[in-house]
Amino acid sequence: MFGKLLDLLGVKTRKGRENAYGYIFILPWLIGFLGLTAGPMIFSLVTSFADYNMLKIDFIGLGNYERMFFKDQLFFKALGNTLFYAVLNIPLVTAGGVIVAVILNKSVFGLRTFRTIYYLPSIMVGVGTYFLWMLMLDPSTGIINAALDLIGIDGPAWLSDPNWTKPAIIVMHLWGLGGQMLLYLARLQSIPQDYYEAASLDGASAWQKFRKITVPLLSPIIFYNLTIGIIGAFQVFQEGYIFSGDGTGKPAGSLLFYNLHVWNQAFKNFDTGYANALCWFLFAVVMLLTVINNRVSKKWVHYD
Repeated sequence: MFGKLLDLLGVKTRKGRENAYGYIFILPWLIGFLGLTAGPMIFSLVTSFADYNMLKIDFIGLGNYERMFFKDQLFFKALGNTLFYAVLNIPLVTAGGVIVAVILNKSVFGLRTFRTIYYLPSIMVGVGTYFLWMLMLDPSTGIINAALDLIGIDGPAWLSDPNWTKPAIIVMHLWGLGGQMLLYLARLQSIPQDYYEAASLDGASAWQKFRKITVPLLSPIIFYNLTIGIIGAFQVFQEGYIFSGDGTGKPAGSLLFYNLHVWNQAFKNFDTGYANALCWFLFAVVMLLTVINNRVSKKWVHYD
């Protein structure tokens, strides 16, 4: 069937037929990519320059972007909340994953059990987990404040005090760093012990071994997790939506993350054109940070 079609199209050389069959085999993926990924992206870019509410499109040029920077009072609030979360969450989760992996790389009794315990939270995702943490963070009946009270610390009102809402989310994410820990642990177990033995003979301390051997050899994994962490941190949405209760980002807008602001514009106000403009600005920010991270990585990532 395909052979006759290629004959009709004038494709007769062996190389041309091989290329044609290749395109035929990937045609389902191409259709899916163009229809479900590239097509919607192009449409969202076009409508970011329009007053679009899913029913009509009126092109307004740079009006949405002008509104973003000069008229939308919540834009900088949402962007600031997201930046604050990203700046704290990414380094803490990255460092926490490395530290836990190094600890679990030691030969101790019950090591497999501890590895399983640390990894399990990373696969417990979804709304149920967030409601569990809402119970744990309750200032009067939550287990976290109860534990702090045992050591003489008066726990904060985690989800009702604007100063503590974002730290509460970061604490929750530290609980689920098992995915990163697993990657670091796999790399640690592939590092030859000869490196550490040679360093010990030279009189290196445990800190010097960690800084001069462990971290450089883990740097490709750290770089990967930083890149994924940057992308993920700027996509934070569910936590703000569920913890605020109604999607408004309360208390005092402290949980109004960027993607939550986009969601409100698109699905509450039905201002889809403006929401698309917000999305493309976020895309530009994440792309810029990713490029910077990639350029800077040449100075500290070691692949040898």
